[in-house]
Amino acid sequence: MSEFDSDFIPGGGGNFLSSEPEVTTSTSYISSVTNTPKVTPKPTSESSLEAFLSSVSSIVCFSHLRWDFVYQRPQHLLSRFAKHTHLYFFEEPVFTDNAIPRLETHSREDGRLTLIVAQLPHGLTPEESDAKQIELLNEFMAAQDLDKTVFWYYTPMALEISRHFTPALTVFDCMDELSAFKFAPPRLLELETEMMAKADVVFTGGQSLYEAKKHRHTQIHAFPSSIDKAHFAQARQPQEDPADQANIPYPRMGFFGVVDERFDIELLREVATSRPEWQFVIIGPVVKIDPAVLPNSANIHYLGGKSYQELPAYLAGWDVAMLLFAHNESTRFISPTKTPEYLAAGKPVVSTSIRDVVRPYGEQNLVHIADGAPAFEAAIEKALLQKEDKTWMARTDEFLAGVSWDKTWQNMVRHMQAVSQEKKGNA
Repeated sequence: MSEFDSDFIPGGGGNFLSSEPEVTTSTSYISSVTNTPKVTPKPTSESSLEAFLSSVSSIVCFSHLRWDFVYQRPQHLLSRFAKHTHLYFFEEPVFTDNAIPRLETHSREDGRLTLIVAQLPHGLTPEESDAKQIELLNEFMAAQDLDKTVFWYYTPMALEISRHFTPALTVFDCMDELSAFKFAPPRLLELETEMMAKADVVFTGGQSLYEAKKHRHTQIHAFPSSIDKAHFAQARQPQEDPADQANIPYPRMGFFGVVDERFDIELLREVATSRPEWQFVIIGPVVKIDPAVLPNSANIHYLGGKSYQELPAYLAGWDVAMLLFAHNESTRFISPTKTPEYLAAGKPVVSTSIRDVVRPYGEQNLVHIADGAPAFEAAIEKALLQKEDKTWMARTDEFLAGVSWDKTWQNMVRHMQAVSQEKKGNA
């Protein structure tokens, strides 16, 4: 397994027995895409879904993302499963000098989630590392009821240590095109083919990713990342400005997220140079790139990573929110969670022309789309005038009304239940 990176409040969010109306697989905020198949499992009662979830003894997730790194799609979805069954979240191994091979565990979500990290010694070949992890995983799984266990994958690389198991259900939540990311292992594409063959159901993290992979599985469904509206709506109310942001002048243009090869460094540099009176607030960890290459000027403020709970307080102090994504292989299929989160916070948004932002946000004039420094600068100028635009805000709120992590998760469960019933019928 190899590590990549790619944004519910722990313990927050509602139960899946939500009073909100159900949505189809293609959620309401991508309804403008006419070629999205309206695939919905047969209607099931709440008691039926409860019965299905109660039949799952545990969910074992294999992830390339650390649970405590950035709170994003895996945490939003899996924390909801953890309210109904035990969740085991396997992270990638940690290598230290003279480590005795073992599984280290940590508790999260009030004890409903167990993080599991293999501790291995430095110096192992990839084959030796996989062999040690297989040995440790075999010992762990010996205590699990595989006939009632769901395997949930975020990385096909985990097949190297888990392909020999036959759980009750295998789910592949394909949230990104990992093969296009920096430092992607050469075998990733080959293993994704195997993953598609092994998975009972596949979810994709965006519409464009779905369109690229829909021919590869008979049970593949688009589930763009959603939002916790109540959490981000806090930014619409007066908030105490965080200490490290309080002394930054206005106007403020902000970005939160991982700063990596997807981040458009040169765009930030050019716009910040052109408009020295504007302040640019960048929140998030810097990974896979040398921090020294980031533009360094008096009006750019790198505040580092912040917890999910802190984000609304920072957002409340921004005038415009930005999606500063470069155009490269790693951004070709991304569907940024930040887009609806920024909008739920009531902030005007300026984005580069990322496909899953253009469709539908740009097409519905909810987000300003601009490429290149002059156009991006002009778009920010328009966005600065939009803060008090009540018509835009009303359209935005109407657009987001049918979107929530509870609905996304609930409809995923419906697909899992339908596939599980089909498997049992064919057994």
